Amino acid sequence: MSEVPSNLHYTKTHEWVRIKGNILFVGITDFAQEALTEVVWVDLAEVGTTVQAMGACASVESVKSVSEINSPIGGEILESNTALEDNPEMINEDPYGDGWIFRLQPTDISDIEGLLDAAAYTALIGE
Repeated sequence: MSEVPSNLHYTKTHEWVRIKGNILFVGITDFAQEALTEVVWVDLAEVGTTVQAMGACASVESVKSVSEINSPIGGEILESNTALEDNPEMINEDPYGDGWIFRLQPTDISDIEGLLDAAAYTALIGE
């Protein structure tokens, strides 16, 4: 059974969002990393890029497939987790902690209200 922390927001495409002040941390859920299996490469989001809500901005490659990572809401990429370049397995080991993928300055923080809460995400993945 996948871990779904109650303090995060989620997308239907399996990204999670943690709010710290007016900055968002984004990564992929435990459910997503389990489905991907062993993550072997991360193509990081480009810092300074303006992204649209649900627009692809990074990708994760596993031994099974390549998956795009979408920005949950629109904004500017502030930082990518460069530690993933040498240690992509952190996404598997700690998807909600050290395995975060990028930080985002949202255009409109209230857009977060359109994302799923933990209960809705749990229902989505059928757990």
